This record gives sequence, C-alpha cells and structure tokens, in this order.
Amino acid sequence: MGRTGIAPLPLLLSRVLAKDIVSRIDVPPYDRSAMDGYAVRAEDTFKAGKFEPVELDCVGVVNAGDVPRMKIGKEECVQISTGAMIPGGADAVVMVENTERSGKRIQVYRSVPPGSNLSKQGEDIREGAVVLMKGDLLTPSKVGVLAALGLTKAEVFAMPEVHVIPTGNEVAEVGRELRKGQVYDINSHTLASILRESGCVPITHPVVEDTREALADVLGKMEGADMIVLSGGSSAGERDVLEQVISSMGKVIFRGGQIKPGKPTIFGTLGSTPIFGMPGYPTACLTNGYIFLLPAARKMARLPPKRDVVGSFPLAKKYAATLGRHQFLTVRVENGEAHPVFKESGAITSIAHADGWIEIPPNVDIVEKGTMVEVHFF
Repeated sequence: MGRTGIAPLPLLLSRVLAKDIVSRIDVPPYDRSAMDGYAVRAEDTFKAGKFEPVELDCVGVVNAGDVPRMKIGKEECVQISTGAMIPGGADAVVMVENTERSGKRIQVYRSVPPGSNLSKQGEDIREGAVVLMKGDLLTPSKVGVLAALGLTKAEVFAMPEVHVIPTGNEVAEVGRELRKGQVYDINSHTLASILRESGCVPITHPVVEDTREALADVLGKMEGADMIVLSGGSSAGERDVLEQVISSMGKVIFRGGQIKPGKPTIFGTLGSTPIFGMPGYPTACLTNGYIFLLPAARKMARLPPKRDVVGSFPLAKKYAATLGRHQFLTVRVENGEAHPVFKESGAITSIAHADGWIEIPPNVDIVEKGTMVEVHFF
C-alpha cells in the first residue's frame, strides 16, 4: 500500500511522511538573543569582574519582533529581550542579572565571549538541509519542526482502511434491544479501537449471519480493502464456516493456535488483502487483537513496532495453567504484585480490569505464588 495524500498541519500528528522535508529557510532566520539582557561587543566586557565592573552606554531598546535600526559602537550596548534580533555591531548578550543600571549607564559584572547568549542565523536548521525524512513518524516535536519551517501541510502516507465485520446470529448491535439468547457486539468496538491506535481507519459493518452465503456476500464486496478483520465464526462449531468461505475465495494460511485464550483464530488472504478471523469471545478476541492484529496493523500503517513496556513482579497467588497451550494470562499490578484477573474468554472484564499480561509456556501447568513474572503492559 503506497497511497499518499496531503494533510494540513493540525492533522499531521502520528502520520508518516511520504517524502523528505527540505528546508527553504534558515532557522532561526536571523541572529537573536537567547536571554533578556544587553547586546554588547564582547571585547568591551573582557575586563569586567565581580568587584570591578565595566560601564557601557545604553543607546536603545530592542524587543522581540523589532527590527533594530541602530548599530552599537565601542563601549555601547542595547537593552534586548529574549528572541529579539541582534543589532549591528553586537556579537554577544550579557544577562540582565549580571548587570546594574543607572540611567543610561550599564555596569557589567561578568565578561562574555563572542557568541555568548545568542542564537546565530541558521544555527538550528540551514536552508537546503533535509530536516525530516520519508518514513518518519510525525511526533509533536516533528510537527513543531514543520511549523518552524512555515509549512502548513505535508505529504503523508494514507492510513490503511480496515474493514471490521462482526459475525454471529447471537450478536446484536450496540443500542438495539437484546432479544433472548443475544449478546451485544463488543468485538467490533475493541478491535476498531486497536486499529485506530495503530494508525488505521477502521470501517465497521453491521453484524453478519454465520452462513456461508452471508459471509461470501460481504467478503465479495471487500475488493481493494487494505485489510479485513472478522470476529466470531472461527471455532469448530457447525455454523463456523468462515474457514471454508476464505478457502473458496482466497487462501487460509493458518487456522488455530496452541494459545489460551484465542485458540480459534484464522489468518489468510483474499487476493492481496490480508484477512483475520478472530475468536468470538471478547477476551480471546481482544487478546489476539493485541498479539496478532496490532503489530500487523502498525506495520501496514508504516508505524514503528509498539514499544514493549515490561516489569517484573511476584505473582500474587498460585495459578493453574493449561498444559500444552501457550497462555497469555491477564493480570492487574497492585501493591507490587501481579494479580491474575482472567475469568473466562467470554468475560470482557478479564481484560478491562487488567494492566497487562504474562506469558506462561505450554510446558508449565503450575505457577507458584511468589514466582517472579514479566508483565507486558497494554
């Protein structure tokens, strides 16, 4: 996916540049003061000391935004504000706290070398310099760089459009009245949130029935999609026909994994479009969203991998794991301990009340209380 577009400055945060940014100006565009004080000729201050100040005549004032018309001569100075343009003849600034003033006479108690307390033209950015590069993620500081260059817009890569499709005859759209035997569609909203945080544009669809015809119909309309994510319809039940539909229209790369929660997961392709089939149970779906979908979405959006924030804590209580399956156990960190909060795959609070997860290898069936575990924070 290489689509690009122009985005305005206020909307550039977290976007990825599609071309190098070359400065058309110097930054700063003129020599300016870095302090409040007095612009001076440095050589006039060389004999200044704490007990033997030198005296200079103040011949004017320059505030930020002013264009100074004076030029200082020998043993002269100009009062100057932070950010103001340095007047002609000056090559340094004495900080105001190192001076005393009596009328137009300024006593300087500390010498300064040439270039002291001022920013030279182009010291930050030179005209013609490549300041930001294609592929750079625009952080607040990089957006500030664009503003410093006077740019009101930039060319960025388009955000991938990911279709999120909930399936299941028992699933009702949020806002509608539940019928007996129904539950609300949680997965569309949690998966869309992951995608949005990962630089993608989620496009959510109404709930689709667990039938071959309904699934084939909706997937047949997905041509040109950057990615497709379905939830439900990926376990071994009689209605779970998603694998068959994907196989008939594209290719199934893997089905199922020796993990808990989230074993019934499918990944495949429809033409060049990747497609995920996530478990229907909310905790399993969201866990696999973090484990599988998030890194894939970030890569598609050209974002760097999410930084893994890990901390080591003792397990608060003994936990019986499932032998033979790699388990992602959700935990809450409290009072310096990791407390398991997993209830079951259908309980959204198993992850909503968690700070992160720990990994339990498939050859481990018991994790004793007090065992040091690594918590991967969400």
